[in-house]
Amino acid sequence: MRIDILTLFPDTVSAVLHESIIGRAAKKGIVEINCVQIRDFTENRQCQVDDYPYGGGWGCVMMAQPLKSCLDHVMASAEGKKSRVIYLSPQGKTFTQETAKRLRNDYDHLVLVCGHYEGVDERFIEKCVDEELSLGDFVLTGGEIAAMAVADSVCRLVPGVLSDAECYTGESHWDGLLEYPQYTRPEEWEGMEVPEVLRNGDHAKIQRWRRKQQLLRTMNKRPDMFEKLTITDPEDRKLLEEIRKDASRPVLDQPLSCRHAMPEDLPAILSIAADARDVLKRRGIDQWQGDYPNGETFLADMQRGECYVVLHGEEIAGIFTLSTLPAPEYDDITDGKWTPDLTYCVLHRSAVSAKYRGTAVTAFLFRSIDDAARSYGVQSIRVDTHRKNKSMKRILTESGYRYHGNVLVESEPGHDPARQAFEKILKVHGV
Repeated sequence: MRIDILTLFPDTVSAVLHESIIGRAAKKGIVEINCVQIRDFTENRQCQVDDYPYGGGWGCVMMAQPLKSCLDHVMASAEGKKSRVIYLSPQGKTFTQETAKRLRNDYDHLVLVCGHYEGVDERFIEKCVDEELSLGDFVLTGGEIAAMAVADSVCRLVPGVLSDAECYTGESHWDGLLEYPQYTRPEEWEGMEVPEVLRNGDHAKIQRWRRKQQLLRTMNKRPDMFEKLTITDPEDRKLLEEIRKDASRPVLDQPLSCRHAMPEDLPAILSIAADARDVLKRRGIDQWQGDYPNGETFLADMQRGECYVVLHGEEIAGIFTLSTLPAPEYDDITDGKWTPDLTYCVLHRSAVSAKYRGTAVTAFLFRSIDDAARSYGVQSIRVDTHRKNKSMKRILTESGYRYHGNVLVESEPGHDPARQAFEKILKVHGV
């Protein structure tokens, strides 16, 4: 790709475009950028490039002759190339990523004409210019800034300028969407953490999260762009449905915290358990469908200091019990085995309030489980769940638990005792 920029300030423009990524590409010969002084092509001793406008008015207009002579000089050395002459003008069509792709794909030589003062003689535009482009609905003192923007945007699409095509295909505007959020070290800065999904190493989940963020950001920041989208991909439609559901959930505008449960918390705890029981029933999952867990169950947990509540501000948003009591039913695991020689605790009766389901409360609850287990001094956490409880199995897997086999748990007559067993080996903080 060759780009010639016709300007009254070639040194300034060249200095910018021959730095950083584009500058390195020019040194390698991947792109060629020439900044040509229009004043060198005047036909008078004063090197005059502008004159007063016919009909009167404020300011001066650039003359057609120096522009045409400069253009002829450039075009004489571009024989055999597919050229496009572009005048940077506030009257032009708005430059977009699609324009950049078109210019890169359709031409191998661009001539960018930078106007100045009150513009250029209209006859030059009519005779010599193929199209006019604008950066937006505003006016600059000259076309140089716009020319540099166009040159940079087009050149970075040339193979070899960037290290990989993904460097630009995932960015804002490439496919009509804005780019996803980006983070770097440290993991925590001024109390703000990098999203956990970006730290777990699951590339499929990372890609899905990023795509969802692109849709969400475009919807929120550029509704004008979002309205132009035609969503046909089934996965994008699923993500949009998730976004709509997320919008109906409460905003977490209060701090999340975790503490031991107290007897006065029992009504809220039972309400969360009852809602979880109803959800399981609707999904055809034979778990928690009898009298378990009940008030006596949770009070016994509290007496042992093993029942916890997660709070959003002062409101109870989630519950869990983490027990160090022996679990004899886990000794008879089948179709697998536990990690040997590890001390462990057992996770029981975890649930999130219907109001907070699908929010960051769930992730916080499972981080709190890890913290509580570390405070016990154990090396792993074991848990079981119904084989049909896909939601719980997904959350466990996302939280670092791994399937280890099957167990039979104590249950009421007529209820399925079969459970799938999971285990998470705890890492020491900072390791």
